[in-house]
Amino acid sequence: MSRRSDAIERFTVEAEASGLEIEVQRYPDGTRTAADAAEAVGCHVDQIVKSLVFMSDVRPVLVLCSGGRRVDEERLASYLGTEIRIAGASEVRAATGFAIGGTPPLGHTVPLRTLVDPHLMDFDEVWAAAGTPDSVFPVRPKDLVKATAGAVVGVTR
Repeated sequence: MSRRSDAIERFTVEAEASGLEIEVQRYPDGTRTAADAAEAVGCHVDQIVKSLVFMSDVRPVLVLCSGGRRVDEERLASYLGTEIRIAGASEVRAATGFAIGGTPPLGHTVPLRTLVDPHLMDFDEVWAAAGTPDSVFPVRPKDLVKATAGAVVGVTR
């Protein structure tokens, strides 16, 4: 089994254990960026879920951000009550077990506090990474919130 197939399998097992039915779709040209993913899937960029890891002091926090939006770091820091910074590639891999560009919203190495962009709730279906830079899966936003135990919090712009 290839490293990529292993990452997708690991994610799928964890996602299904969280109550999600997963149908992973692969796109050989890649879905690394929100724009790439939206083009591959054929949806609006706002329907793409960016899984962004920030460091809150020394603890990783996951923000599930709509593809067309950006995390407002001041709002995030204010909400968390700590200084924050975007996690580096090695910190993302250590916290999630996945590489940047393919980080899924759940199934991580350690349980992560998760915040969800309220803008994602405007859609019937959104698309998130499934463990690799060329794999995504569709999910209803409310199911994503439930599976990740995420808090829907306005920390984007």
